Amino acid sequence: MAQVLSPIVAERIWALPLSGSAVKFLQYLISRSDFGGHLPVRQVDMAREYHGKTPQAISALMSQLCDLALVIRPEGGERGGNSYRLHPLAAKYESHEDMEKAFRQALADIKAGILPNLNLPRYTVAPPSEGVGPTLQVA
Repeated sequence: MAQVLSPIVAERIWALPLSGSAVKFLQYLISRSDFGGHLPVRQVDMAREYHGKTPQAISALMSQLCDLALVIRPEGGERGGNSYRLHPLAAKYESHEDMEKAFRQALADIKAGILPNLNLPRYTVAPPSEGVGPTLQVA
């Protein structure tokens, strides 16, 4: 089944202020999540599945992702404190149309204060134009 990844995270993952292990863990969460971001796995199961890590190590990785709001803990979740989901702007979707619909809803929810905004760094320098490479010279 085809899937569409959010370009907000997929194209800027290199710039996230995360450790390499947290970036790798984010990729695991994206692959393990349902379309739209729901994570159907408990933290203790993540620890077992993810290279046999301890629940404390998973908690530390999750904390880095929660600080950026890439992962959110819904209020009143069905599993209490262990209920996580990917932010809708960081999730995968079944189709481009599903992603656009979810993004529109997420932006409305952010404006209404229902959903936290992603806490990602802004570009400090504009990226190079497509097709324009760096000017390299032989020393």
